[in-house]
Amino acid sequence: MTEKKKIKVSFPHMGTISIAWATALRIIGCEPYVEPYTSKKTLSLGTKHSPEAICIPYKLILGNFIEAIEGGTDYVAMITSPGCCRLGEYGKCIETALHDLGHDTKYVEMKLYDGIKGMYNFLKTVSGKNDPFLFMKAIITAIYKVFILDELETLHSYYRAREIHIGDSEKNYHKCTKLIDSVDSIKELGNVKKEVRKIMSKTEIDKNRDVLNVDITGEIYVVNDEFSNQGIEKELGKMGVQVRRSLTVSSFLKDAIIPKIFRKGETHLQRAFRLAKPYLMRDIGGDSLECVSDVAYADERGIDGIIHLSPFTCMPEIMSQNIFPAMRQDKDIPILALILDEQTGRAGYITRIEAFVDLMRRKKRKRQIQSDKKDAVLAK
Repeated sequence: MTEKKKIKVSFPHMGTISIAWATALRIIGCEPYVEPYTSKKTLSLGTKHSPEAICIPYKLILGNFIEAIEGGTDYVAMITSPGCCRLGEYGKCIETALHDLGHDTKYVEMKLYDGIKGMYNFLKTVSGKNDPFLFMKAIITAIYKVFILDELETLHSYYRAREIHIGDSEKNYHKCTKLIDSVDSIKELGNVKKEVRKIMSKTEIDKNRDVLNVDITGEIYVVNDEFSNQGIEKELGKMGVQVRRSLTVSSFLKDAIIPKIFRKGETHLQRAFRLAKPYLMRDIGGDSLECVSDVAYADERGIDGIIHLSPFTCMPEIMSQNIFPAMRQDKDIPILALILDEQTGRAGYITRIEAFVDLMRRKKRKRQIQSDKKDAVLAK
């Protein structure tokens, strides 16, 4: 008797999210098809078949799907969202583009704000099954992996900013991602979480290094995806900057997927509504409300600076950037706004980041001198 062929399901890349998605699909008996990580080829394919003024996340996702279809996937899965963001229209546009290219691969959507129900229906569609126990196991395991992966990113940023030998943290980071990807049960993931910390701690660091702390905010795709943001965290790490992502997949899950009774503390969106006032009174789509609040939150915590990343033509993020000048009058924190698309030149991009780091260092030294003078006066 021949074994039944497993259904192949592909999804777009966004940082390490494919590791969590692959877990859920394996648990329900599907075969995750992870296309090659986003590259210049991906961008070229997506750009060729996209409207000119569309944002870079759309182009990269379309490119991911084309590569996945060429690799033999049965399904391509897309997330969709209601509200003001154009993401709500991208699904249908991508489906139409794939159809026009002559691809008959099945297209399926997962609605972001349908929560657990949306994820359940997605798994039901791609697997052809209806097993509540199996699906809940898959969802919970995938969510747990997301939190471990985001914790790994935090550890990676800490060690990368302080490592003595450049690249050691990166090597240990890749060991950890492979380890996380190899495990598909909650029990084993508990042990993996401890092992991840051990592996990262093997990075030799200079604990006395004068490290800057920077928050990165903006549109969630470009904040979390290394290709689209041109490895900004890696570049900052080389300059002795520890990065904290204000928008992460785990913070999104707390807001949109995880039921309220299982949440601990204030979520990112709840903090956004609290801190964005009086600069922005309501959600205007995308991640704009969160971005405005992230500036206030970074200033509140005494962070050295904040970098705002946005795709070219992203209207919610354009609105955020237009609010920043008003915030600079009240907040004592440097803000660097970077706009990204396929035309973004790397040399100029890196130069702007280097200049921003120099600005933060001068500002930090000035604060330290003023603090030392104040302490000297008090000592007298």
